Amino acid sequence: MLDIIKSRRSIRKFTQQTVTDEIIREVIEMGVWAPSGLNNQPWKFVVVRDAQIKEELSGQTRYSHIVKGAPVCIAVFLDRSQSYDYVKDVQAVGACIQNMLLTIHHLGLGAVWLGEILKNKEAVAALLGVPGDMELMAVVALGHPSEARKAGTRKPVDESIIAWK
Repeated sequence: MLDIIKSRRSIRKFTQQTVTDEIIREVIEMGVWAPSGLNNQPWKFVVVRDAQIKEELSGQTRYSHIVKGAPVCIAVFLDRSQSYDYVKDVQAVGACIQNMLLTIHHLGLGAVWLGEILKNKEAVAALLGVPGDMELMAVVALGHPSEARKAGTRKPVDESIIAWK
């Protein structure tokens, strides 16, 4: 697991090879195993494969080429009707997305977490026809990678630790 965490990278270019429904279900299932306050599981998903919908979705982000080029996009929403603490619930959805990204990498696929699209979250929600209590948190574009994973770097851990007390 530690190698999976350290070797995962954002992948922005994909082949057109199909991603099966079984894989998508497994990715979402691993996402929903993320922790959430009071186990409220405040996430909902819209799986987008349709080329026309992806075309329209791509118009909501400056990263349109990624959305159009991905065989699958998963829009991840916070279900505010299940919310009890907004900050905790947003954190839970973030943990859900991280579980999904790690699962995708473990399965040999690639993905990228698109957050810039949030500037148009109302338009995305309308396009995808979700109820009004759903708030877009991200779009995960995924597929079989057509680019090599580059080596990642991080600051030394000691630069992130403020103090030991």
